Amino acid sequence: MQQKGMLMDAEKCRVLLYAVDCGSMSQAAADLGYTVSGVSRMMAALEKEAGFPLLKRDRRGISATEECLRVMPAMREMVFWQDRVRQISGDICGLEEGTITVGTSYSSYYAWLVKRIAGFRKKYPGIEVRIIQGNSSELKKAVDEHRADLCIISRRGSGGRWIPLREDPMVAWVPSDHEAAKKETFPVKQFAAEPYIEMFPGEDTDNARTLKKAGVCPNTQFTTMDSGATFAMVEAGLGVSLNNSIVAEKFRGRVKMLPLDPPASVSIGMQIPDQGASPAAEKFIAYMMPAGKQADK
Repeated sequence: MQQKGMLMDAEKCRVLLYAVDCGSMSQAAADLGYTVSGVSRMMAALEKEAGFPLLKRDRRGISATEECLRVMPAMREMVFWQDRVRQISGDICGLEEGTITVGTSYSSYYAWLVKRIAGFRKKYPGIEVRIIQGNSSELKKAVDEHRADLCIISRRGSGGRWIPLREDPMVAWVPSDHEAAKKETFPVKQFAAEPYIEMFPGEDTDNARTLKKAGVCPNTQFTTMDSGATFAMVEAGLGVSLNNSIVAEKFRGRVKMLPLDPPASVSIGMQIPDQGASPAAEKFIAYMMPAGKQADK
């Protein structure tokens, strides 16, 4: 009797993981250079090898089955180490190739990041660089699970290598005609009384962490999924909000940015895996390393 679920082809696993992450087989096919029918055949073959269904399909796209979710961490490890073997072999043969995935939580870093990527690609034309976006907790998890090679985030706990870039103060966003705008600082406890505009509700953001650490339950009246929308609502006098100073830098208008009382800040830097980074990723990390910066544990 044939035993199922013992061997899985790493390339098929790579395609499945990519398809699940983007929620679309057609998108996976386009991005990875396959036909849609080719991806469908690969998924059918992979499910046959596994011995159980891996994907659920509906009008919104595809998602992983419960069984697939159980094996996905092992799939990611297998794909990661296969890539590392291939890249090390390429290094030995004098080839410099591979794919690097970089994440960032802060749009303010896009210009700097893209400029560094452009320079890196000139030096290493055989290495592809992809950019993903998410909040700091999501991207830290992506690095831990080998879905990203490094990310620019606010620090999230221990584990991995950390290269600090800046200490970023948290600031209150207040309408310019608000009584509080005449003050030098904004008391954190006042978020419990003022109408509060919450960004990215339910997510593990720097804003939510700052308020939780201060023991403040904000008087949430509005929620948004965009900092620009939040700025416009504050400017219109609908309430106050809380955000990173680095995010506030790109906005101009009738909004006063006030330091908090007591002061609060977050450390922004590059999160890198503790070990196991691919040769391509290590080249990129070395290229990205700011002058004089050292990675912390």
